[in-house]
Amino acid sequence: MSADDEVMIDSQEVEVAVEATSSGQMSVEEALQEVLRRALIHDGLARGLKQAVKALDRRQAHLAVLCESCTESEYIKLIEALCTEHKINLIKVSDAKKLGEWAGLCKIDREGNARKVVGCSCVAVTDFGEESEAMNVLLDYFKTN
Repeated sequence: MSADDEVMIDSQEVEVAVEATSSGQMSVEEALQEVLRRALIHDGLARGLKQAVKALDRRQAHLAVLCESCTESEYIKLIEALCTEHKINLIKVSDAKKLGEWAGLCKIDREGNARKVVGCSCVAVTDFGEESEAMNVLLDYFKTN
């Protein structure tokens, strides 16, 4: 009997794992990465302070991404102020290198790994590209927060 009980427990764990992956819910970070990748393909990213501020000030940006590890307080205040003034969604990312990789500021080697990643403190999305599940996840995140 104990051998059968162990089998039942194992099969139940597998079913739970399958249900979790089949629901298709992606995290906000994964959704952001996907949205930035699609925006990069459609030439809808403003990378760096100068381009991002231009896009935010002209109200062309739909979304702004700011790095939390930025050392310049004026930089952070400027981006946050423009986003609140023009009612543009702002999301913060922990690592500048990660944001730079997502924004395409790197070289990709033959294996598909990112090399020579340049850190990026701010990115503004001016064109989402085609509508996707990742974009809907981000928009739902902004509605709830």
